[in-house]
Amino acid sequence: MEMTENLKKALPDRLTETGALTVATLMENRYELHQHERLSKKLGFGEDWVAAVEQVDPDNAVLLSDAERAVQRLAVALIERRGKSVESELDAVIDQIGVEQAMATLFLVGRYITHALIVNSLGLVPPVPSIFEGGGQ
Repeated sequence: MEMTENLKKALPDRLTETGALTVATLMENRYELHQHERLSKKLGFGEDWVAAVEQVDPDNAVLLSDAERAVQRLAVALIERRGKSVESELDAVIDQIGVEQAMATLFLVGRYITHALIVNSLGLVPPVPSIFEGGGQ
């Protein structure tokens, strides 16, 4: 819980939500995905932005900032390569947001991977529907 609270202070909301939505999408963690869709919408990011993040196609995500695309590329690389050989993606994040926020991004991705492993292993169902299922607020 402490790490979660500290991460909220360490990264801007849009970068946090980019990481959370990306990991939840790739890890098929609908429990977290639906909640972060709603939070993103509540924060004013809009359904189009959320949909762009969930496409997990940073090279074609025109609604994402350069920093958001870099964070998404790093999250994808971390998951696909199990944290190995991600130097170029990490360097790109550092170039965009600096070393401290890049480190926070690594912890954020790790936190959401851990959450997904637990949720998926327990078979937890989302407490709320996706915003794209007509149940979003």
